[in-house]
Amino acid sequence: MEAGLSKEKPEVRLRVFRAIDDPEACRLFLEGHAHVLTSIGITKVTSSKNEWTTNPAAFVLIVESLDGKKVYGGARVHVAGGNQPLPIEEATGALDPAIFDLVYKHAMHGTGELCGLWNSREIAGYGIGSIFLIRAAVAISHQIGLSTLFALCAPYTIKPVESCGMEHETSIGNQGTFYYPKLDLVATTMLLRDVPVLSKAHEEDKEAILKIRELPDVIRVEELRKKEITIHYQTGIPHLSEWSLDDTIESAKTNYLKFKIDQENINFL
Repeated sequence: MEAGLSKEKPEVRLRVFRAIDDPEACRLFLEGHAHVLTSIGITKVTSSKNEWTTNPAAFVLIVESLDGKKVYGGARVHVAGGNQPLPIEEATGALDPAIFDLVYKHAMHGTGELCGLWNSREIAGYGIGSIFLIRAAVAISHQIGLSTLFALCAPYTIKPVESCGMEHETSIGNQGTFYYPKLDLVATTMLLRDVPVLSKAHEEDKEAILKIRELPDVIRVEELRKKEITIHYQTGIPHLSEWSLDDTIESAKTNYLKFKIDQENINFL
């Protein structure tokens, strides 16, 4: 572990912000995520491209040192209607264009995607990437105003997102699965259908998510498999009043109509 991070009693901050509001934190996120991906042989992932850093509808969660100089993990919530398609659309659209219609249907009521989830080896085993970032992402989705939330999951993240209320979405791909980001890896489409209610979430996870909603800025000692970590939650999103979900939904509608016109022109040619 890093010298500044206690192996016995690690203490970190889990902070949320809109990507365009903190370019330096986005840079640290990108560096850490890229390092994790390359260490397992993955060099091309749509959600790891850096276009999201200028997307006004991208919200970032980072787990960082208390001095803000080191990022140990992170995730993002992209809202449909930003200046780029959702990562799941970019990843699977060429394999099954039905993803565009599916996202559009949910976008009209506010939808997004949990993506870019990672944690570094320095903090592995404490639940950052497997539990606590997922719960926080679901919690801020309600703060943003979303009704539904997508995720394109590797096999090891299916159970933790299911625990937070997501269900297997089988209407696209091969019963919801795709070979992504490599031919020997399978990704599964997951969908949280009721962000406000969390009717399918396990009770422990639902209770934890509701606590983050109620107290977005709090210090809490979390435990996983008898290992404790102190997390300084700062999940109240700064400057959220400067962003409009309604405007983003209108953008999603415009983007979709342009896409349909382009598709019709391609078919005509």
